[in-house]
Amino acid sequence: MGRYSLKANSNSFRLDGKLAVVTGAGSGIGRAVALRFASSGACVCVLDIDEKAAQDVASEISAAGGDAKAHACDVSRQLLVNATFAAIAKETPIDILVNNAGISHVGNLEGASEEEFDRVFSVNVKGIYNCMRAAVPHMKANGGGIIVNMASIAGTSGLADRFAYSMSKGAVVAMTYSVAKDYLAHNIRCNCISPARVHTPFVAGYLRRHYPGKEKEMFEKLESSQPIGRMGRPEEIAALALYLCSDEASFITGSDYPIDGGFLTLRG
Repeated sequence: MGRYSLKANSNSFRLDGKLAVVTGAGSGIGRAVALRFASSGACVCVLDIDEKAAQDVASEISAAGGDAKAHACDVSRQLLVNATFAAIAKETPIDILVNNAGISHVGNLEGASEEEFDRVFSVNVKGIYNCMRAAVPHMKANGGGIIVNMASIAGTSGLADRFAYSMSKGAVVAMTYSVAKDYLAHNIRCNCISPARVHTPFVAGYLRRHYPGKEKEMFEKLESSQPIGRMGRPEEIAALALYLCSDEASFITGSDYPIDGGFLTLRG
């Protein structure tokens, strides 16, 4: 038996030489994923509908000595997605896709208009379909790849006033399982992450809009609703995404990973 060394796993969870495409990477969880992947050696393509936000994140990575490029991309538009992925793949093979771009919606069945329902579907469902459909042929040609889709506990748990959002995230979980099954022979792994409430700019904006003057009080209420006593941090979601995209997770595909502070199992 070899002698144990503290340095034996010092290179764990590395993405050296890999190209990772991260959608919705201009802020929140997507930004955290882009930064974590870059710090772990990946070249990161930062995609966001907000071109300036994407460029800011890419510049932040570059300033820290990492490798990143920004791309403006509306994931709901298939032709634009196809062109963006083709341009990326023409320069460097796509190894990793993290489908993080998404929007939220508050309201029950009757509170979701057809326009709102279609908008959530177009970004959260069709957007992930568009990106996977654009990336998979390149991954197949290159001998494999890794996909991580950002779902939500809303996709598998009943949440009040989240009808359209829950619909979309349930579809993400189902698409993840389907792609994992269909592309086993092509060495493409596909998993999804299902966070509970995470402290992102969306939360701050939501509180400003709906609870002006009571932001602090409502923030504390939202935090206490999590069994662990706080919201998740984007960096914690990014750490799980890094693991799932690393060689250490090579035996994992077709799985949905809740990261929820005990929400699904410890409530009540």
